[in-house]
Formats: sequence, C-alpha cells, structure tokens
Amino acid sequence: MIHNFSEENISAISRVLDSKPKKSGNVYRYEIKHIESGRKIALEIHMGLNAGNSPMNLISVYTQDTFLQLHNCTAFVASDMLQQVTFFGKNGDIISGLIVEKEAGCSLYANVKESLIQGDFTELPHEVMMCSVALSLTESIDSKGFNFDDE
Repeated sequence: MIHNFSEENISAISRVLDSKPKKSGNVYRYEIKHIESGRKIALEIHMGLNAGNSPMNLISVYTQDTFLQLHNCTAFVASDMLQQVTFFGKNGDIISGLIVEKEAGCSLYANVKESLIQGDFTELPHEVMMCSVALSLTESIDSKGFNFDDE
C-alpha cells in the first residue's frame, strides 16, 4: 500500500533536510545545497497521482548528472541522527530504497531481497554489505497496516 504523505510528514522531512519545500499542486519540491562540497540536488514528492486507474506517489531526485525515481513509496524514515531521509518501496519480499542526505547526497538501492537485510551483514559479500546496512531501517517498520497517524 502506498504511503499518503501528511503535512506532519512533510515537516519531518523538512526538518531533517534543513530545507523548506516549494509546493505546487500535489508536488513538494526541495532544493538542497551543500556549499562546502558544491553538491546540489532537488527532491520532489509527487502525491495523489493516478496511473492506469491506480493511485500512486512518486519520489524523484534530480542532480547535475542523475535522475532517480522511486515509484509507490510505502514508507519513509526521517533520521535526525543520520541527517538523511530514506524512502522505501516494498513489493512482497523485494525492497527498494532512495536515500536523500542533508548534505545533498543521494543513494539508490533497488530490488533488494528482504532476506539480505534481515541477516548478519558481515557475512555478505562486500559489494552487497552496504545495501544491507542502508536498508536495515526497514526492519523497524511494520509495513502491515503501516501509517504515520497517531490515532
């Protein structure tokens, strides 16, 4: 089930990224700059889209050299400690994660088997270890009936 972003969610993302979004219709656009490194990225959260009679959301990241999209975000974690927001998409036992950093960095891990992030990451090949660590945040999310509302 896709996540329905609330104003409270947008505020949490803004706080972690230290950026205020520009809102245009159902799109929130963040422009994130890191002066020291010269990096800059744009993050867009598209809500309320309809594709083929199916509701969807879309997370897009634009950099000078790259364009990334995560379709049907099912959850996110805005981490003050890590200074990053991780957007997740889950379909069965397959997880994709798009990570946006306060310092204008981004990473994408796509089509990762859930079993890879549930085990001991030190037993994984070095090439796979990083995605296991990065997506381990999904273990803290109960995706069945998941929502951010305090009801």
